[in-house]
Amino acid sequence: MRHKVAGFKLKRPVDSRNSLLRNLTTSVIEHERVVTTVPKAKAVRPLVEHMITLAKEDTLHTRRQAAGVLRTPESLKKLFDTLGTRFGQRHGGYTRITRLGPRKGDGAEQAMIELVGSELVKRAADRAKRKEERLKAQREGRELEEEAGE
Repeated sequence: MRHKVAGFKLKRPVDSRNSLLRNLTTSVIEHERVVTTVPKAKAVRPLVEHMITLAKEDTLHTRRQAAGVLRTPESLKKLFDTLGTRFGQRHGGYTRITRLGPRKGDGAEQAMIELVGSELVKRAADRAKRKEERLKAQREGRELEEEAGE
């Protein structure tokens, strides 16, 4: 029986498991959305939540704690610069796990772990891009009208 035994083994030795979880945590923070298996998503969720909680208090100590887990300096920078401020008013629940169905090759159940609100950020970026393109087209149209009028 597994009474009071915490964590996921994921059928790996300790060093491989720690490496896998660190890599997944880094990927979730960098890309804000990762497709993996359900047990891996459930295993990495507490680590990602802890990293974001550390980022909310931006001190040298918390930066060093997060650097001990994350693999790349870019992910560390993004964590403290954007994600810490984005989730500053939120008390937990920074991630969402969505089941996607079985994988084609081996039938393992897939899941997507993503940061809450990342779809809003992407939509806002798309809206800003479309607005810039629309304004650019309007400016070019005015310039053509002015040239034709002269």
